[in-house]
Amino acid sequence: MANRTTLTTDAGAPVADNQNAQTAGANGPVLLQDVYLVEKLARFNRERIPERVVHAVGTGAYGYFEVTNPDVSRWTKMKMFSEAGKRTDLFIRFSTVAGSRGAADVARDPRGFAVKFYTEDGNWDLVGNNTPTFFLRDGIKFPDFIHTQKPDPFSNRQEPNNVWDFFANSPETTHQVTWLMGDRGIPASYRHMDGFGSHTFQWVNADGEVFWVKFHFKTDQGIKCLTSAEAARIGGENPTYLHDELYQAIESGNYPSWTLKVQIMPAAEAAQYRFNPFDLTKVWSQKDYPLIEVGKMVLNRVPDNYFAETEQAAFSPGNFVPGVGPSPDRMLQARLFAYSDAQRYRLGINHTQLPVNTPKGVAGGAHNYGRDGAMRFGDNGGRSANYEPNSVNGPQQSNEALYAGVEVSGVAGVNMPVRHRDDDDFVQAGALYRLMSEDEKQRLIANIAGGLSQVTIPGVIERAVENFTKADSDYGRRVREAVEQLQTAPNVA
Repeated sequence: MANRTTLTTDAGAPVADNQNAQTAGANGPVLLQDVYLVEKLARFNRERIPERVVHAVGTGAYGYFEVTNPDVSRWTKMKMFSEAGKRTDLFIRFSTVAGSRGAADVARDPRGFAVKFYTEDGNWDLVGNNTPTFFLRDGIKFPDFIHTQKPDPFSNRQEPNNVWDFFANSPETTHQVTWLMGDRGIPASYRHMDGFGSHTFQWVNADGEVFWVKFHFKTDQGIKCLTSAEAARIGGENPTYLHDELYQAIESGNYPSWTLKVQIMPAAEAAQYRFNPFDLTKVWSQKDYPLIEVGKMVLNRVPDNYFAETEQAAFSPGNFVPGVGPSPDRMLQARLFAYSDAQRYRLGINHTQLPVNTPKGVAGGAHNYGRDGAMRFGDNGGRSANYEPNSVNGPQQSNEALYAGVEVSGVAGVNMPVRHRDDDDFVQAGALYRLMSEDEKQRLIANIAGGLSQVTIPGVIERAVENFTKADSDYGRRVREAVEQLQTAPNVA
């Protein structure tokens, strides 16, 4: 193999590790001192003008969340969960990940499932997907992954070579690829798919007890999906099919709903759990941590103006309120910076003052010392002080932490994630494959082979098949045979 050039930062310095972000010890949070991570994410956020760099194809709706479980306060001091029957207004945005504005919303792609709760303590954004896992466990690889899903620099189309070269060389993607290429990769409607917070989050109750939590929105309409052939036909006829379907349902009074359920893990159990509980490529077994019902989400109103509300809606997984916070999940840690930074670039520093983004549940709105900036509207704070501390009765800190700290140890720098007993990149992918019916397996294999058979980079098909084989020997064998069959089939013009 010819000598390869060294990967560098924009300033030309060599990059020591492009696979792992720097953390505070092996289990600690990601560090701001990782200037390469910040540079990479900040540059990625600015690659598209003016649409979202990801999740550009979106549909929004308003609704409310109502608590049905009176015992949620056992685990969190979040006020929106304080008593059964309590309602909190919300805005939700469904989206595809890879397509640009105008792309068909029935593409085979994960669906964004972003919910903005207008709580009395401020906006809480739960920015997840319709999948419980993701392709990556470390956000430092996210720009690379999305580049493989976007148009190629030369051909200006999504290239199977790029998609499968990345998947084959990133075994951690095997679980999510199995999900994406299966039946649930194309929902028949936004109403007929589940949603997930996907990451592990922290809950803290009034006594200071800490729990790890995963959020599951289970559709009350039942799961319905499209085959690849159905989606190709529908998307060709109507690229906004899922958008239209949701609008028509809500406008006709057929309000969709989801039951929110959670998995709760006492903080002390995380270190010994058989899977790394902060690895986004993994799920927690529901046998180990059963689903607990929390409440009901109902959508009952569509936006009056798409641009003003859905297009300008800005979500960040870093928008927390007292009682909920982040975990050491490395993908989540990167998103805490990347999402807010992307919105500041896309919409401007004052995007939080746009009506859809204002904290509607807080009396008088936000209270802080932010001033000036592009597109500032309102009185810009008038003649009030724009600094703190002050002696003129301006807003002051609450002295109440939103969430608990995480104990860390080890060396600050690049650390490999701690491996738990059953951690590998294939065990859960294999389990998911074996849960499928024979018909589901056939469609999964056909969907994978359709793209993989087009790959021309030497060794990529073999590595991809090896990954599927490590998940399940039958899985790998059938993918290989399906690819070979397509490659040797006569080309009928």
